[in-house]
Amino acid sequence: MDAFYASIEQRDNPELKGKPIAVGRPQERGVVAAASYEARKYGVRSAMSSKKAMELCPELIFVPGRMDVYKSVSAQIHEIFHDYTDVIEPLSIDEAFLDVTENKKNMELAVDIAREIKARIRSELHLIASAGVSYNKFLAKIASDYRKPDGLCTIHPDQALDFIAHLPVESFWGVGKVTAKKMHQLFIHTGKDLRECSLEMLTHYFGKAGRLYYDFARGIDNRPVETLHIRKSVGCEHTLERDITLRSAMIIELYHVATELVERLKRHQFKGNTLTLKIKFNDFSQITRSLSSSETMYTLQSILPKAKKLMSEVDYEHHPVRLIGLSVSNPVNERKGTWRQLELPFK
Repeated sequence: MDAFYASIEQRDNPELKGKPIAVGRPQERGVVAAASYEARKYGVRSAMSSKKAMELCPELIFVPGRMDVYKSVSAQIHEIFHDYTDVIEPLSIDEAFLDVTENKKNMELAVDIAREIKARIRSELHLIASAGVSYNKFLAKIASDYRKPDGLCTIHPDQALDFIAHLPVESFWGVGKVTAKKMHQLFIHTGKDLRECSLEMLTHYFGKAGRLYYDFARGIDNRPVETLHIRKSVGCEHTLERDITLRSAMIIELYHVATELVERLKRHQFKGNTLTLKIKFNDFSQITRSLSSSETMYTLQSILPKAKKLMSEVDYEHHPVRLIGLSVSNPVNERKGTWRQLELPFK
């Protein structure tokens, strides 16, 4: 979906149509959850601080988030999907893979199915969707982002290698800012550069992900569309009311985050062996620290001491902290279940 949250707000409030809006709160510590395309023209993006967003776009209109509404619309979109196939793998509340190799309407071309779904979303829900069509998930995902908004892009097998060759490495699945920077240092800037790297080189510098990059550069992605998922982690994070540097304040905030994490672990019946601490500093740089143990982590007694140990490795006295997050991963008993969208507060 295109600017999902923001588009729903503009749909439900005609006065917001054509105006730069952000879903979130305008407070100094607020964060943009979503931005309309009118706001994006000014450089406003999701996860940006509200203060920065208003500096870029003084006319920006903030709208409180309505997660219940977004979930309801997402369910309506999935009802449309199910008219064509039941092999659906949600990526998020507004994005999913559909395997239409065998489809309920016996349509021959996947692009015709994509075109029909887009038209139905527009006519029935009054929202705009983009779609990508290809022979694997990696290329379909890239195609879906390629011509937004209101895009429809097909990457045929005989065009794939040339298409990939011109892609910047930042477009590759799993390549974030840190990995992209490392690739650039190795003079890898495009899919063509990546394809010229040996498997040995890529696994040396990027570990297991190196194999993935090696295959992607060659248009290979054998992952099936999975309708069931295994929950890999449970986490939470708090944006602090003010930046902190004192150890006593840090321990108090860490306790609050750990307490909420324990409640979430109980709710999801999740137990794991790895604890990860996430710290975002006042300059928006961030770090993570992880610790694995044979001890199962799901109680405050098993989590808080380890969280304190991880925190002791962070230099926060000279770098004020604005956000603290904790998560438990490496599940003890992996079990399949239905997909559920994780919720984050609009703040």
